[in-house]
Amino acid sequence: MKTTGLDTVRADVRRVLLATLAILLVPAVAMRFTAEVNWGPGDFLAGGALLAGTGIAYVLTKRRIARRPGRLLLGAVLALGLLLVWAELAVGIFH
Repeated sequence: MKTTGLDTVRADVRRVLLATLAILLVPAVAMRFTAEVNWGPGDFLAGGALLAGTGIAYVLTKRRIARRPGRLLLGAVLALGLLLVWAELAVGIFH
C-alpha cells in the first residue's frame, strides 16, 4: 500500500493532537494531588489551542522547507513563540 503526502500529514496531525493531550494530562493529574495547580476549563482550552496550533503549524509548514537547518530554525522560532505566549498568559511577563 502506497502512502500519500496527505496520509503523512494526517498521521503527523494525529501525533500532534495526542502529544497535546498527553501534555495537558500533566496539570489535570497534578490538580488531583495538590492545590497549587488550579486550572479551569479556559486554561485547558488556551493551553490546548497553543500546543496544538503550534504543532499543526510546524507540520504544515515543514513540508515547504526542504533542508534540515531550515526545519530546525522553523521549530525553534515556533517553540520560542509558544513559550513567550504561554509565559505572558501564565504570569504576564510583558506587563
